[in-house]
Amino acid sequence: MPKIQLSKNFIRSTCKLALNEDLYPSGDITTNLLNNNSISKVKLLSNQKGIIGGLEFAKETFNLLDKNIKFHIKKKEGSKVTKGSVIAVIEGKIKNILIGERVALNFLSHISGIATKTNKFVKKVGKKTKICCTRKTIPNLRVIQKYAIKLGGGTNHRFNLSDEFLIKDNHLASSKKFEEIVKKAINTKKGRKITVEVDTLKQFKRINGLKFNTVLFDNMSPKNLKVAVRHANGKYETEASGGVTLKNVKNLAATKVDRISIGELTHSVQALDLKLEI
Repeated sequence: MPKIQLSKNFIRSTCKLALNEDLYPSGDITTNLLNNNSISKVKLLSNQKGIIGGLEFAKETFNLLDKNIKFHIKKKEGSKVTKGSVIAVIEGKIKNILIGERVALNFLSHISGIATKTNKFVKKVGKKTKICCTRKTIPNLRVIQKYAIKLGGGTNHRFNLSDEFLIKDNHLASSKKFEEIVKKAINTKKGRKITVEVDTLKQFKRINGLKFNTVLFDNMSPKNLKVAVRHANGKYETEASGGVTLKNVKNLAATKVDRISIGELTHSVQALDLKLEI
């Protein structure tokens, strides 16, 4: 899988698109009502504890609006913040700061929210089990969301459909001899990894011994998962998915599964509560 890289050009182009979305077609008609456009200092604060991320997106948002705006970072990317923490101080013309406020906060709160939630799962399972994201991402935001996963201490799953073979239940349902699909992938893999999803121990027995990389156990109870991991016996990387929560993830990790994938980290994560204070 390709590494997630946030280049300056990527950040700039992403922020441009976000500003265009917010300012088209007539700009900030409300802020234009203000007569005051003096130089001000504005604090970026956290209203709750978490992991902060997306600072370069916020900085670039203001830079695109006004190159004279100074964005003084007070907390490092990926660091822990608490309620009331000053994350950054923004200095510049107040009108331009207000124009960029929502776009900057949207980037920060979303990236920070994913990083924070990921970190909660990582702390629950300890170092032996990896917490992974999925492809259940918001369209066109996958790079940003997977970056946030890494920021929170998680591990990225495949990025797109070309990265590796992931033979899921719907693929298997199309053939009575689903092991033939696995064999076909093995014969055509060309260096790519192969992951096979199974729902039951019976399904796993049918493919156990074939030369693929990862077996994904979907919606298995901790009891069955423990047995499945034992049957894998180190021949495959093992993964658990389906219905994973902060309440049950520790029990799943206790089965000694290698990694646990969680769609919730990206498809419905809660934003971190941040604000600008004049």
